[in-house]
Amino acid sequence: MLTNLLTTILAYIIDRIFGEFRFMKHPVIYIGELITFFEEKFYKDSVARGCLLVLFILLITGGIAVVVYLYLAYLPQWVNILATALIASVFIAHNMLRESVSAVIMAKDKKAAIAQLVSRDTENLEESDIYKAAIETYAENLSDGVVAPLFYLLLFNLPGIVIYKAVNTMDSMVGYRNERYEKFGKCAAKLDDILNYIPSRLTAVLIMLAGKQKNIFAFYKDGKKHESPNAGHPITAMAIVLKIQLGGDTVYFGEVKKKATFGEGRAELKSNDIAHALRVI
Repeated sequence: MLTNLLTTILAYIIDRIFGEFRFMKHPVIYIGELITFFEEKFYKDSVARGCLLVLFILLITGGIAVVVYLYLAYLPQWVNILATALIASVFIAHNMLRESVSAVIMAKDKKAAIAQLVSRDTENLEESDIYKAAIETYAENLSDGVVAPLFYLLLFNLPGIVIYKAVNTMDSMVGYRNERYEKFGKCAAKLDDILNYIPSRLTAVLIMLAGKQKNIFAFYKDGKKHESPNAGHPITAMAIVLKIQLGGDTVYFGEVKKKATFGEGRAELKSNDIAHALRVI
């Protein structure tokens, strides 16, 4: 467990200092290509076929991760820790997330900047809504992109973080409630919900602690209102810490989607709210 702890700390430090290694193709892209290959060859509008996708992806990615893990175990411990941390850091996205969210503050065309981060319609967003979208994305992705990968790296070393990212990537590609993916993506989406159950709540607690809140579980009341069983908790925690209100009705593909609100603070957001969120973390 000490080896896993040192590896996890070092992987996080490497990501914070160096971010993505742009000279190489990101492993998540390879995972995405595998998902696309399976979908093109074997897609069927059924839950069973979607479960076969999950099995296919996890056997390949998990198998490769286990082989690498076993190989590195034969190396001297310090080499093993360093090599594993370097590989694992690629699956952590805090540096990239911070840069992307920070760019919204500085961008001349803020709508174009936020469009790179969210799936909601951005053409008619007011400036306050842009800042709200950025903070929501930051809070939610702190769980998916930072805390959850570190959590599974700490528990299960390299195979843990690789398998988690494989599931998370499947969810981001096929885990939609629409005509094509309602059944095919169900298995991936449910597995992603299960894997994120603890990390999302842990992220919320960490945000509350960082924000020096007395009741560190106050996020739960509003957090459970989100249609996702997990995303609402870190979003609510961030809203409480910043004393703002997040969520609310949002436009997707030209249609207004009714969404709960999170937090009871002011609804009009400013750019320094994003800066505050970045400082808290």
